[in-house]
Amino acid sequence: MKKKICIIAGEPESINTEIIAKSWKKLSKNLKKKFFVIGNFNLINDQFNGIGIKIKTNKINSISDKFDYKKINILNVNLNYKKPFKINIKKKSKYINKFFHLAHNLCIEKKLIGFINCSIDKNIFKNYDGVTEYLAKKNKLNNTQNMLIYGKEFSVVPITTHQNLKNALKKLNKQLLIKKIFSLNADYKKLFRKKPKIAVLGLNPHNSEFRNSSEETKIIKPCVNNLIKKKVKIYGPFSSDQMFLNKMYKKFDVIVGMYHDQVLTPLKIISGFNAINITLGLKYIRVSPDHGTAKNLIKKNLSNYKSLLNAIIFLNSKI
Repeated sequence: MKKKICIIAGEPESINTEIIAKSWKKLSKNLKKKFFVIGNFNLINDQFNGIGIKIKTNKINSISDKFDYKKINILNVNLNYKKPFKINIKKKSKYINKFFHLAHNLCIEKKLIGFINCSIDKNIFKNYDGVTEYLAKKNKLNNTQNMLIYGKEFSVVPITTHQNLKNALKKLNKQLLIKKIFSLNADYKKLFRKKPKIAVLGLNPHNSEFRNSSEETKIIKPCVNNLIKKKVKIYGPFSSDQMFLNKMYKKFDVIVGMYHDQVLTPLKIISGFNAINITLGLKYIRVSPDHGTAKNLIKKNLSNYKSLLNAIIFLNSKI
């Protein structure tokens, strides 16, 4: 059963069902035999009908049930609703928590090697910065998780994730950087069977020219020196504009930034919809498309499915 590809349906008010359908159509017969979605069976069918997608579905009650590769297999999670694309936040929150709990338990019970979750409205996990931190809590981690945005050209990790910039900067300290980058080194090696070459970016324009009072001098450079002594292949800090000029990023496996947009913006400009989001440090593999819910595109048949398809291909390569 570990060789199943599990997709969490994610946010109902989104393009998720559209990109699930588009990705499924691109899969080989062999991959379709492994593929199933955790979500509400009736809701997914109603959404397919609402956006004009004609795909047959098969309701399953357990992942040990027989899969029909000619249909999308759906492991049902109960949900009462009236409008398929308009569900109140309280019902939606309970629904989403149910299928994350189910997928998490299937992994902990060794029935799955991991799962892919489609995008989630950030309001669902109000007590967390995002899905990365929510799953870190379920896995009982203490700031050793990392959000790796993995692309063919290069990959990035922001030290702080979905936080406003003012709060993100307050959290930066030498101990946090050392803990997260040391974990990144170990978890990347475990997942990819390769010791990563890591570049660390500074925080300020031109690294504040390494002034004595700067974060580069007080926090980042001492962190790099500490990790070099621990045999981590780490370099920096580099100025952000220097790193993304003349494809310097190609010399490294992972670029570590201090905050979300510092590394996500250049990655998305360069990689487009090809990158995927991987949570490092969990007891299992968790992957997601590297984009949001795109509520503005619901029912328009304009959504790009490539990131989800790449997530499916990646997870399949690990089972």
